[in-house]
Amino acid sequence: MAAVDSFQLLYREISRSCSCYFDTLALVGALYAASRAIILLRDCCSLVRVHFLPRMIPSKRLNQKFGDWAVIYGASEPVAKAYAEELARHGISLIFITQDQTSVGIAAASLSQIYGVETIIVMADFSSDQANAIKPLKDAMRGKDIGFLVNCVDESLSLPQSLIEMPEQGLLDLVNKNVAVATLMARLVLPGMVERCRGAVVNISSGACCKPPPGRVTLTASTGYMDHFSRALHLEYSGKGIFVQSLIPFQIASRHQWPSSSSREGWFVPKPEVYAQHAISTLGVSNRTTGYWPHTLQYGLMRCIPEWIWVLGSRVSIT
Repeated sequence: MAAVDSFQLLYREISRSCSCYFDTLALVGALYAASRAIILLRDCCSLVRVHFLPRMIPSKRLNQKFGDWAVIYGASEPVAKAYAEELARHGISLIFITQDQTSVGIAAASLSQIYGVETIIVMADFSSDQANAIKPLKDAMRGKDIGFLVNCVDESLSLPQSLIEMPEQGLLDLVNKNVAVATLMARLVLPGMVERCRGAVVNISSGACCKPPPGRVTLTASTGYMDHFSRALHLEYSGKGIFVQSLIPFQIASRHQWPSSSSREGWFVPKPEVYAQHAISTLGVSNRTTGYWPHTLQYGLMRCIPEWIWVLGSRVSIT
């Protein structure tokens, strides 16, 4: 009994002496919980502002806000085609830059017939002679109110392949097409946009720039460049009336950016057309977004995963 009394007395003395520390810890815990609640509320407000309000509230027509013509680089990619169709739906005429005239030609003729917009196809091979590739593009843009540039990464980057398995020339071509030429496109259209004090540059890359998926080194590197290039370009030219947007979608039905046992369409795996409808509504609203609100939820969950857990999970999936 004496031992019990002694323990209770000791506990009361310790509690009395440590009460100030308990209060401090409780205050720290309350502040942390409040900060997390504020961050969650901020993210929810941002989700509504970027993805829902623009689709509910009518805004100024895109051609009045940015211009009458759009240059589409990577036009053979499904996402780029879907984005071009959304621009055509808004009355924007299109200049397609491609090496594959067959598939793009059919799409261009269809858009011109359905929406009554002008379409121009420029055949350009930047891997052989860049000077000769640039000349027809400049001729096509001359005298036109170029209000949009859409760069889209190559779909083949999303295929799992080790860096050492890639042929050297193929690797150089991928880097040239998705990094050098995309940057060159911005260099070609920006002077006219700066002169008119309006325009939009949209770089469609991939959510792989946020966390590297296994077996996709070139995809992670190329999309990381495009993402940072877009953000730096927006910082430099936003004060001159030019809006630069980095679109970082996750898995889309026509693209296999992430390891998946199934590529079936669904809520988190939209069709290119569905993604484009959502993404174009964020133009002028957010300079860096997934473009599709379920993907934004995915991005939010991904940010909560510590880097070491992500790396460990990637290693397990590789093995």
